Amino acid sequence: MKFLKVASILALSGTAAVAEGHADATAGETAFGRQCVSCHVIADADGNVLAGRAARTGPNLYGMIGQTPGTVDGFRYGPDLVAAGEASGPWTEESLAQYIMDPTAWVREASGDGGARSRMSFKVRNPEDAANIAAFIATFTE
Repeated sequence: MKFLKVASILALSGTAAVAEGHADATAGETAFGRQCVSCHVIADADGNVLAGRAARTGPNLYGMIGQTPGTVDGFRYGPDLVAAGEASGPWTEESLAQYIMDPTAWVREASGDGGARSRMSFKVRNPEDAANIAAFIATFTE
Protein backbone atom coordinates (compact mmCIF):
# COMPACT_ATOMS: atom_id res chain seq x y z
CA MET A 1 0.00 0.00 0.00
CA LYS A 2 2.84 2.40 0.79
CA PHE A 3 4.24 1.81 -2.70
CA LEU A 4 0.95 2.94 -4.26
CA LYS A 5 0.91 6.13 -2.19
CA VAL A 6 4.51 6.93 -3.12
CA ALA A 7 3.84 6.17 -6.79
CA SER A 8 0.78 8.43 -6.72
CA ILE A 9 2.71 11.27 -5.12
CA LEU A 10 5.49 10.94 -7.67
CA ALA A 11 3.03 10.86 -10.56
CA LEU A 12 1.24 13.95 -9.27
CA SER A 13 4.55 15.72 -8.65
CA GLY A 14 5.54 15.06 -12.26
CA THR A 15 2.25 16.52 -13.40
CA ALA A 16 2.87 19.64 -11.36
CA ALA A 17 6.28 20.13 -12.94
CA VAL A 18 4.85 19.76 -16.44
CA ALA A 19 1.89 22.02 -15.69
CA GLU A 20 4.00 24.80 -14.21
CA GLY A 21 5.82 25.80 -17.32
CA HIS A 22 6.17 23.19 -19.98
CA ALA A 23 2.58 22.39 -20.86
CA ASP A 24 1.61 22.66 -24.50
CA ALA A 25 -1.96 23.83 -25.19
CA THR A 26 -1.72 22.74 -28.84
CA ALA A 27 -0.81 19.21 -27.79
CA GLY A 28 -3.55 19.51 -25.17
CA GLU A 29 -6.11 20.18 -27.90
CA THR A 30 -5.15 16.90 -29.55
CA ALA A 31 -5.24 15.01 -26.23
CA PHE A 32 -8.60 16.63 -25.36
CA GLY A 33 -9.95 15.43 -28.71
CA ARG A 34 -8.82 11.88 -27.98
CA GLN A 35 -9.71 11.61 -24.32
CA CYS A 36 -12.30 14.17 -23.21
CA VAL A 37 -14.81 14.96 -25.94
CA SER A 38 -17.01 11.93 -25.39
CA CYS A 39 -18.07 13.44 -22.04
CA HIS A 40 -17.18 17.15 -22.13
CA VAL A 41 -17.76 20.22 -24.23
CA ILE A 42 -16.26 23.67 -24.13
CA ALA A 43 -19.00 26.13 -25.05
CA ASP A 44 -19.15 29.87 -24.42
CA ALA A 45 -22.01 31.71 -22.69
CA ASP A 46 -23.84 32.04 -26.01
CA GLY A 47 -23.78 28.26 -26.49
CA ASN A 48 -21.16 28.29 -29.25
CA VAL A 49 -19.23 25.01 -29.10
CA LEU A 50 -15.54 25.90 -29.10
CA ALA A 51 -14.21 22.39 -28.50
CA GLY A 52 -15.79 19.00 -28.21
CA ARG A 53 -19.02 17.69 -29.66
CA ALA A 54 -21.67 19.10 -27.33
CA ALA A 55 -21.39 16.09 -25.00
CA ARG A 56 -23.27 16.49 -21.74
CA THR A 57 -22.08 13.64 -19.51
CA GLY A 58 -19.63 15.96 -17.78
CA PRO A 59 -19.84 19.70 -17.20
CA ASN A 60 -19.00 22.39 -19.73
CA LEU A 61 -15.30 23.19 -19.25
CA TYR A 62 -15.46 26.80 -20.44
CA GLY A 63 -13.86 29.11 -17.89
CA MET A 64 -12.77 26.30 -15.55
CA ILE A 65 -9.44 27.81 -14.52
CA GLY A 66 -10.15 30.23 -11.68
CA GLN A 67 -13.57 28.70 -10.98
CA THR A 68 -14.30 26.76 -7.80
CA PRO A 69 -14.65 23.02 -8.46
CA GLY A 70 -18.23 21.80 -8.42
CA THR A 71 -19.87 25.11 -9.32
CA VAL A 72 -20.75 25.05 -13.05
CA ASP A 73 -24.39 26.18 -13.29
CA GLY A 74 -26.77 23.53 -14.52
CA PHE A 75 -24.53 20.56 -13.76
CA ARG A 76 -25.32 18.16 -10.93
CA TYR A 77 -22.09 17.40 -9.09
CA GLY A 78 -21.51 14.78 -6.44
CA PRO A 79 -21.37 16.14 -2.90
CA ASP A 80 -17.75 15.05 -2.45
CA LEU A 81 -16.50 17.18 -5.36
CA VAL A 82 -18.51 20.14 -4.07
CA ALA A 83 -16.92 19.69 -0.63
CA ALA A 84 -13.47 19.39 -2.20
CA GLY A 85 -14.08 22.58 -4.16
CA GLU A 86 -15.13 24.46 -1.05
CA ALA A 87 -11.97 23.28 0.72
CA SER A 88 -9.48 23.71 -2.14
CA GLY A 89 -10.35 27.01 -3.77
CA PRO A 90 -10.41 27.68 -7.50
CA TRP A 91 -9.03 25.41 -10.20
CA THR A 92 -5.50 26.08 -11.38
CA GLU A 93 -3.87 24.35 -14.33
CA GLU A 94 -1.89 22.28 -11.85
CA SER A 95 -4.89 21.19 -9.76
CA LEU A 96 -6.94 20.42 -12.87
CA ALA A 97 -4.10 18.30 -14.28
CA GLN A 98 -3.89 16.41 -10.98
CA TYR A 99 -7.65 15.91 -10.92
CA ILE A 100 -7.88 14.47 -14.41
CA MET A 101 -5.08 12.02 -13.66
CA ASP A 102 -6.93 10.59 -10.65
CA PRO A 103 -10.23 12.28 -9.83
CA THR A 104 -11.00 10.29 -6.68
CA ALA A 105 -7.51 10.73 -5.22
CA TRP A 106 -7.72 14.48 -5.87
CA VAL A 107 -11.18 14.76 -4.25
CA ARG A 108 -9.97 12.81 -1.21
CA GLU A 109 -6.86 14.97 -0.85
CA ALA A 110 -8.67 18.27 -1.40
CA SER A 111 -11.58 17.46 0.91
CA GLY A 112 -9.55 15.68 3.58
CA ASP A 113 -12.06 12.83 3.44
CA GLY A 114 -10.43 9.46 2.80
CA GLY A 115 -13.78 7.97 1.77
CA ALA A 116 -14.73 10.69 -0.72
CA ARG A 117 -15.35 9.75 -4.35
CA SER A 118 -15.51 11.51 -7.67
CA ARG A 119 -18.23 10.73 -10.18
CA MET A 120 -15.63 11.08 -12.95
CA SER A 121 -14.16 7.63 -13.38
CA PHE A 122 -11.94 8.31 -16.41
CA LYS A 123 -8.25 8.90 -15.71
CA VAL A 124 -5.68 10.44 -18.03
CA ARG A 125 -2.71 8.13 -17.53
CA ASN A 126 0.07 10.28 -18.99
CA PRO A 127 1.16 13.25 -16.81
CA GLU A 128 2.24 15.21 -19.88
CA ASP A 129 -1.17 14.71 -21.52
CA ALA A 130 -2.90 15.80 -18.30
CA ALA A 131 -0.84 19.00 -18.09
CA ASN A 132 -1.37 19.71 -21.78
CA ILE A 133 -5.14 19.18 -21.50
CA ALA A 134 -5.25 21.56 -18.52
CA ALA A 135 -3.26 24.12 -20.53
CA PHE A 136 -5.70 23.75 -23.44
CA ILE A 137 -8.72 24.18 -21.15
CA ALA A 138 -7.04 27.26 -19.65
CA THR A 139 -7.10 28.94 -23.07
CA PHE A 140 -10.90 29.15 -22.63
CA THR A 141 -10.75 31.27 -19.50
CA GLU A 142 -12.00 34.84 -19.73
